[in-house]
Amino acid sequence: MQRYFIQLAYNGSNYHGWQVQPNAITVQEVLSKAVSVLTRKETEVIGAGRTDTGVHASFFVAHFETSEPIDHDYLCRKLGVFLPTDISVQTIFPVDSEMHARFSALSRTYHYFISNNKEPFRKEFVAYCPYPLDIDSMNKAARLLFNYIDFTSFSKLHTDVKTNNCKIMKAEWREENGLLVFEIKADRFLRNMVRAIVGSLVDVGRRKSTVEGFKAIIEAKNRCQAGTSVPANGLFLTNIEYPEPVNSHLTNLSSSLFLSPGAC
Repeated sequence: MQRYFIQLAYNGSNYHGWQVQPNAITVQEVLSKAVSVLTRKETEVIGAGRTDTGVHASFFVAHFETSEPIDHDYLCRKLGVFLPTDISVQTIFPVDSEMHARFSALSRTYHYFISNNKEPFRKEFVAYCPYPLDIDSMNKAARLLFNYIDFTSFSKLHTDVKTNNCKIMKAEWREENGLLVFEIKADRFLRNMVRAIVGSLVDVGRRKSTVEGFKAIIEAKNRCQAGTSVPANGLFLTNIEYPEPVNSHLTNLSSSLFLSPGAC
């Protein structure tokens, strides 16, 4: 069997996340069907992880296998025509059989976008927050994440994961293109983790909570103590890192490019 990695991007607005589920359309279902039709063989496409309903990915990686080598450049071009306009394939390339889109990933990066103004032309991709936010306090709270590995307080309840431990490598807020942007990088993420962290940090920024209060939330290891999860539309998966030589085949297309005022 020959394994191939596929890099893609998608607008998650019309999908119930990445992973196939009954009675709901997902990115995995649409992509697997397209690959199956074009290769003329039932093919399952395995993703680097889950994204929730309405979450976007400017960078996503998946893999599939074929019994015989294929013209992967040709398949990439055909998928560009065959897939709906809200899913785009950047590249397809062969990898060693032990490389896995999910388990071989070294890190993942998400961005969350907030605007203090209504954004009629970017509303699919930017969360609206009408309240002023204290960025300094939010960054002080975000830096506390580096001191912990157990993020049970930010995990969706009743999941099937064996551990809630994650290593966070980056977590910071900044202003960019007229938006407030939160960037977070970790070796792995729990379900709903980023949106729960952002919701709790926004509470700090609105002075509904404090930096010490955010610390107490982490240490409680109780989802009920954390803030409300922010809406899915502002969240993008923006990068996944792999060992070489896989990384050299991937191109990071920053979601910020699509959200700049000039792009609207």
